[in-house]
Amino acid sequence: MDSKLQIISGKYRGKKLNLPDGARPTQNLARGALFNMLNGLVDIRQSVTVWDVFAGSGAFGIESLSRYEKANVILTDNAITSIETIKKNLKSIGCEATIEKTDAIAVISKFGKMADLIFVDAPYADFNLSVLFVKKLTKVVKTGAILIWEFEKIQSAPKLDDTWEILKDKTYGRARFLILKKNK
Repeated sequence: MDSKLQIISGKYRGKKLNLPDGARPTQNLARGALFNMLNGLVDIRQSVTVWDVFAGSGAFGIESLSRYEKANVILTDNAITSIETIKKNLKSIGCEATIEKTDAIAVISKFGKMADLIFVDAPYADFNLSVLFVKKLTKVVKTGAILIWEFEKIQSAPKLDDTWEILKDKTYGRARFLILKKNK
């Protein structure tokens, strides 16, 4: 699918990304602003494990590969069209990442324990899926991990476990982003 989706910054800046059919990507401006908010929270020179949970096109994970020198990126999605698109996008820029076609809830204990930076952007129509994901992730994610949770702004703010600190709460268009840090 032809799209206007592209990498915003870093060594692959300006590279176009493909979209799987039916995808609702986070817009370029919102993604750029989100990564700018992560400045100071993520040291671009240090090793960082990034998990793009409901990856779709892989834009969050690929943007991380572009910006962070020592990024180890994990991309998961349960749709084969998304997995194929992610592989195509990575190949077009000559990068590698861990890609797994799976149900995100099923691999929380596998990837949640190792991730430093986690992007959760479930389909807007399935808000309860992202709530369940974050609830289960809370039990295994390490202290200091940063969670970026995107959901439709019409949703009520989710109740969070007191182990999470809200660092930012921003709205861009129809998307709302919570940037959270695991403190306990």
